[in-house]
Amino acid sequence: MANKTHLWIEDTIEKDGETLAGATIENPSQESKFLWYRLAKEYGCALTKRADSFLLAAIFSAMRSRADLVVHGEVSAGLLRNLEEFQAVWNRWLPQKYSKIEISAEVEKERAKSTNSDWTIAAFSGGVDSCFTVWRHRNGKCGRLRRNLQAALMVHGFDIPTNEDGTFENAAGNARKMLDSLGIKLITMVTNFRDLGDDWKDAHGAAIASCLMLLEDYYEVGLVASSEPYNNLVLPWGSNPVTDGLMSSEVFQIVHDGAAFARNDKVREILNWPEALKYLRVCWQGEKKDRNCGCCEKCIRTILNFRVVGASLPECFGQDVSDSQILGLRGLNPVQTAYLEEILLAAKVIGIQESWVGALEKCVMQNCCAAGGGGKFWQKLRRKAGVRRYLRRLVSSGQDLPRELTLVHSGVKG
Repeated sequence: MANKTHLWIEDTIEKDGETLAGATIENPSQESKFLWYRLAKEYGCALTKRADSFLLAAIFSAMRSRADLVVHGEVSAGLLRNLEEFQAVWNRWLPQKYSKIEISAEVEKERAKSTNSDWTIAAFSGGVDSCFTVWRHRNGKCGRLRRNLQAALMVHGFDIPTNEDGTFENAAGNARKMLDSLGIKLITMVTNFRDLGDDWKDAHGAAIASCLMLLEDYYEVGLVASSEPYNNLVLPWGSNPVTDGLMSSEVFQIVHDGAAFARNDKVREILNWPEALKYLRVCWQGEKKDRNCGCCEKCIRTILNFRVVGASLPECFGQDVSDSQILGLRGLNPVQTAYLEEILLAAKVIGIQESWVGALEKCVMQNCCAAGGGGKFWQKLRRKAGVRRYLRRLVSSGQDLPRELTLVHSGVKG
């Protein structure tokens, strides 16, 4: 490739109690862009001067431009090695969209491990997935997988635009109340990452990892909460158990956390956390992004998650949803449809007879048909003569059942 993308690391700037770290990205097909991250000055000591985090931020843009990437700064040799496989995965998934490129750096070097060798920071949005991750690690509910979780990072500029300061402050305030109840420190960061123009459904995992790795001088593990469980992955998707770990260096590990659990399992677990039930925020489509609108696809399916595990409507939602709202969910992507299928299967197995289950079944069928008849659970349920025969087939084949399926009486396993 004759064309190259150049990544220039700029000096950090301290002003008005804040620290700004930035880099200039010169892309051959676009004008140069300045990527920046800003956080409170008190956390400036945790900011790395290395280029690892900026490399992660630029990787999708470079692959999309089919331009080799030259990093004018110091990069972890381990990260460069991992990004070879990272690129191979995305090129295999979307070959027309992303090409494998060569990455070179002025200095390839691993930094020494810090004295905080096991300190962990988790990405935190205030939603179900991130709440489940911090809850289980803080309370030791993950056995030998437990990490020494010291802090959580909430990023302004992902789901809440950078020009909505008040909205983010309100959302962060509620997140802080949740985390304070667990003794976890909340760090907030602002970034213009989305100005790079990457496809968010592909690049959001790299965006999260980039923000976490920027703090690699103080923490050595970054937890990224899973979206889908292992048995129902929808790929390609920006954050996933295949590529998240490939954004690690030798001394800062990105860990995709919680994929052994379906969303229903996660909701059931955080029922034990009162502050989460009060301040949980899952909405990103509503007019006011610091709270749940109760009407969008994500709000509706989260309310149904609570219903299917037998819980009442949590305080974080101002109103319940109707059957007509469920039926009105149209144009869903495969990930959204998979979430609804998970709820539907759990409801059918448990034997819930309420009208919302019928509305949900119609909703899933409509969206699967619109997408070419595709839902995995829906196809299985259509082919099998009833849920019980389907369960017996799964058990006889030696497959592990989702947690909801274990609620069916032991006769199903006979």
